[in-house]
Amino acid sequence: MTTPQHPLPHVPDVFDPRLYAHSVPYDRYRTLRDHHPVAWQEEPAVLGWPAGPGFWAVTRHADVTAVLKDSATYSSRLGATQIRDPDPADLPFIRRMMLNQDPSPSSQLRSSRGDPIVHGRLRTLVSRAFTPRRVARFEAVARERARSLLSGAVDEARAGDGTCDLVATVTDDYALLNLADLLGVPKSDRGLLLHWTRRVIGYQDPDEAGEPVLGPDGRPVNPRSPAMLADMFAYAAELAAHKRRHPGDDILTALATTPELTTAELEMFFFLLTIAGNDTVRGAAPGGVLALAGHPGELRGLREGTAPVALAVEELLRWHPPVLSFRRTAARDTELAGRRIRRGDKVVVFHAAANRDERAFPEPDRLDLTRDPNPHVSFGDGPHVCLGAHFARLQLVVFYEELLEAVPVLHPAGPPSRLVSHFINGLKTLPLRVVD
Repeated sequence: MTTPQHPLPHVPDVFDPRLYAHSVPYDRYRTLRDHHPVAWQEEPAVLGWPAGPGFWAVTRHADVTAVLKDSATYSSRLGATQIRDPDPADLPFIRRMMLNQDPSPSSQLRSSRGDPIVHGRLRTLVSRAFTPRRVARFEAVARERARSLLSGAVDEARAGDGTCDLVATVTDDYALLNLADLLGVPKSDRGLLLHWTRRVIGYQDPDEAGEPVLGPDGRPVNPRSPAMLADMFAYAAELAAHKRRHPGDDILTALATTPELTTAELEMFFFLLTIAGNDTVRGAAPGGVLALAGHPGELRGLREGTAPVALAVEELLRWHPPVLSFRRTAARDTELAGRRIRRGDKVVVFHAAANRDERAFPEPDRLDLTRDPNPHVSFGDGPHVCLGAHFARLQLVVFYEELLEAVPVLHPAGPPSRLVSHFINGLKTLPLRVVD
């Protein structure tokens, strides 16, 4: 007697950025992990952006980490790291950024003055800017800022109906002002950082970026193209020149006075630190608070000290990763989870899917602030693991410690508004009841 064969569930779409405006599609991720761990996704035209050739979606934890660690097979350089293909004419420019390079010597590029640009060299140069003294000063400033912002939000709530929008009153400013201090951006210019972040990160969301800028061909211009970054780069060069004349205890001074760093490299570092440095904490902090507000038992454990804050930060990052996906390009023919991948195919890892994989996490759909070990991939893995992960963790630990002290109650006061994006796991609003 033969066993009846049940057809596999269809391959669900996890590309459409409009899905993520409602919620992260964890049910679709589960279907992919269980039945189609490396699944071909169509890339239709959406929100005014043109169609693409499609890509492989990778959703199991083991496969995601395998892709992230194997830069020889899965390249960041060949097609950069966003799902949407860049204009081929923009690729040499985009490849100046460390994020869009590979660590192997064969992927070596040349800067505008002919010097080698190698991924490892750039990571080393920027790492030197994060001195222990600078870290200690940064922690003290971040703590006072968190305390002040949270106190202000509670006072405002007490004067009103007991609620606040945590994004508007606390977390946007917390992330932005911390980044500005770290970089050494003058107070008068700090709004520029949020403007640029929204334009680059929120380009799929009309609320964040407005209508797309169209090129001569009538198609939207990539927000990471030279044309769209010219104002940011001009500002970075001007600020770097100012720092050389008037040095301060900040990252841009350290980079601007590093002889080995070219102007083109410094501009790209400013771009990377501005966008990633802002939006990582800007996405993670309200996402973690939303998780706590929806899990009063875990919040109680955090208040009572049975859940250490450092462990809780890791679980909240697993639960609400700031980055949903990253793209690689196959540098050679290969095989992953039984699927044949051809050289040149786009391979997209889904961090949020990997973080809920029961093959790596017992009871992955349960928030457990004492979870240990916690091998989440919210900051990536391999040679491109987030360079600012330490600073993001530091800001989040400080933020949650001050939250527990400042906020008497914490309950949802309405549904959050989510970013339209398959890249960043962002909250645009988070209504909370913070006082009785």
